[in-house]
Amino acid sequence: MPIRLLLEHGHAFTPEDVKILIEAFEEALRALKLADREDPLTITVAKLIIEFAKEGDRYPNRLRDLVVKTLQPE
Repeated sequence: MPIRLLLEHGHAFTPEDVKILIEAFEEALRALKLADREDPLTITVAKLIIEFAKEGDRYPNRLRDLVVKTLQPE
């Protein structure tokens, strides 16, 4: 599932923010080795990216790291 579908539902992100969130999403999928876009975990990744972005984070690498840390705690 593309993150764009989730971003279309009531989130107030600028076009620049959307680009950042998509970049973070793609990087998180690579870091987690998720290639199958139909995998339910990809939806979780997208939702986490959006959640962290709503809290004010707009750095793709940091968003990626937060998601990976959340899904793969040490």
